Amino acid sequence: MAGVNLLEESANILATNSGLVGAVTHSCKDEAFLSCTVLQRRMLEIGRRFGVTDLGAEVVNYVSHATQQRLQNLLEKVSQVAQHKNINFKQEDEKHEQSSDVRTQLKFFEQLDQLEKQRKEEQEREILLKAAKSRARQEDPEQLRLKQKAKEMQQQELAQMRQREANLTALAAIGPRKKRKNVDSLSSSASAEQGSGSGPSLAGGPPPSGSRPTRQRITRVNLRDLLFCLEDERFTSRSHFLYKGFLK
Repeated sequence: MAGVNLLEESANILATNSGLVGAVTHSCKDEAFLSCTVLQRRMLEIGRRFGVTDLGAEVVNYVSHATQQRLQNLLEKVSQVAQHKNINFKQEDEKHEQSSDVRTQLKFFEQLDQLEKQRKEEQEREILLKAAKSRARQEDPEQLRLKQKAKEMQQQELAQMRQREANLTALAAIGPRKKRKNVDSLSSSASAEQGSGSGPSLAGGPPPSGSRPTRQRITRVNLRDLLFCLEDERFTSRSHFLYKGFLK
């Protein structure tokens, strides 16, 4: 067609670019995630137990990429677990049912500890008051020690009472506190006023002075999140690495 031999032209193109035929071109350099020398030495140490004496460069590079992908997947799972801990489920939602409330349980145990501490302090106070009221002529050293402790306790209670009265007097002299203006209500009212204005002010106008800049949320991951992910996976649920993590 038009004096062009297509077979001859195809043969010339293939002969000229024969080195590029079947080659794979990457947009960026293929860099190894781990040190190839150290990784190859470690792989040979493990492979000698199974009769492997030689490893090619492609095998080492493939293991390096597999390690990188494994770490990436594990970090994604751990970050998801850490984010799920910060989710607050509403009690009014019908899709969620509250099974336990750890915060309330901890608060209950704290109240029990406070009641037990208060009961012990009252018992000790009664013992000290009885020792202070005793009128025995011959008192042993233990009785004298209890009397001295009771005297110190009464002085401490008197000092606390005076301090409380002084604080109340100072607060009464200062007067009632002034209520701070709600910044959020001011910003919402300002945004509402801007929303009711013209179109160009919404599109390209400056942000309101009362609005707070949005901060990027930081996901904090701890060892407990990592152990939870390793315990949930099939191949690491019974590994020695997981048991060592529980012992830390």
